Amino acid sequence: MTDLPSLAPADAVSLPLHVIAPDDLPDWLTGPGAAWAGWLAGTGFEAALGELRLLPGPDGLAGAIIGTGTAKARARGRFGLAKAVAALPAGDWHLTGEIAGAAADEAVLGWLLASYRFDTYRPGKTPAALPRLKLPDGVDGETLLAMAAGEYLTRDLINTPANDMGPEQLQAAFFALAQEHGATATAIVGDDLLAQNFPMIHAVGRASPRAPRLLDMRWGTEGPALTLVGKGVCFDTGGLDLKPSAGMLLMKKDMGGAATVMGLALMIMRLGLPLRLRVLVPAVENSVSGSAMRPRDILTSRKGLTVEINNTDAEGRLILADALTYACEERGATVISMATLTGAARVAVGPDLAPYFTDDSIMASAIAAGAATGFDPVWRLPFWDAYEPMIEPGIADLDNAPSGGFAGAITAALFLRRFVDTPHYAHFDIYGHNPADLPARPKGGAGQGARALLYALPEMLAL
Repeated sequence: MTDLPSLAPADAVSLPLHVIAPDDLPDWLTGPGAAWAGWLAGTGFEAALGELRLLPGPDGLAGAIIGTGTAKARARGRFGLAKAVAALPAGDWHLTGEIAGAAADEAVLGWLLASYRFDTYRPGKTPAALPRLKLPDGVDGETLLAMAAGEYLTRDLINTPANDMGPEQLQAAFFALAQEHGATATAIVGDDLLAQNFPMIHAVGRASPRAPRLLDMRWGTEGPALTLVGKGVCFDTGGLDLKPSAGMLLMKKDMGGAATVMGLALMIMRLGLPLRLRVLVPAVENSVSGSAMRPRDILTSRKGLTVEINNTDAEGRLILADALTYACEERGATVISMATLTGAARVAVGPDLAPYFTDDSIMASAIAAGAATGFDPVWRLPFWDAYEPMIEPGIADLDNAPSGGFAGAITAALFLRRFVDTPHYAHFDIYGHNPADLPARPKGGAGQGARALLYALPEMLAL
């Protein structure tokens, strides 16, 4: 797995990285930066967001300057200063200039996230040495390092191809995470799922030679209870409702919900938050064989509700339903599910926003505030009760894939809510993938919503 991020030691000899806003550039060039005024004018430096120039000195490199861009530019793009990681030579650096508070937090977090490299499948590639940043005064480095470590784990799990990240390998990563942080972990595997009444997890995964399973982790003995449930479909062919080949190209990421709750769990445990944490991951591969579930089959869930299968490619909500039922059998916990659940969510908000659903106003307020603090954008969508009839097929209690094509993310969330017996519930319909390289967000696997939730926990759980 990818090496965890680090910051430069406080006593390290470091070069300055001057952080300059466009409006402040003229004064800087006639003051502290006068020696480089001609150089910067000649190179056309305007302090645009992430624009960087190395600054020559009499004995070599004297430092560098990077622009913050305008307020409009910053609103349109997170982590602009993280562009420095790819542009600066290796060595230790410190920030100078008018940067503090949230801007400093964003700079450090972006730097750490931009330092991620996934070179597992290029063993002959020598990793390039990356620049390291000193922690600015007033910045909570412990929390930022924990968030970066959780994101690294999430990215690694999603980026690993399905031949090396099936249900068994996801279980191994899950158990390793538990062992590293002193948690306990168990697994219910294969036909034991039927014996212990997890019929829909079994039904989705039974067609694969890689046995389905339910992973269960517990950590902490005091404080409020929090249960995270993550969709762990390690590869999704669509089942008998087979996806076209183009639709399968990203399906190694269909365990992105599991990867994200595992990343969030790492953050919580590393920071030692005063709560009782439980993580549930139903891990399956949705494959095609003679034992695959069929369209118009009717399954009986752990909760006893019957579900008509009108599309075998709407399998994620089935495995989550059994896991959510199980989670709610222990009363009093706040429950959060995360899943790469619907294409409709991407149509609604695109790949950069993670829509979430909750009926709990305190949770909604805390998540919105946490999203801003954690530079982790989310958007609330409604559990719209008027759409409940859309998930009721008549022949069974529920329909796993309502016809008509409207409100797909909402109807999927309503389906999940039928299996939840706590008012303190939120569901995130994430994408789990960056389709293009962006500052601090390389193309590939991505966590969404985890940092928002980490910052939301104190208000959400009254820690």
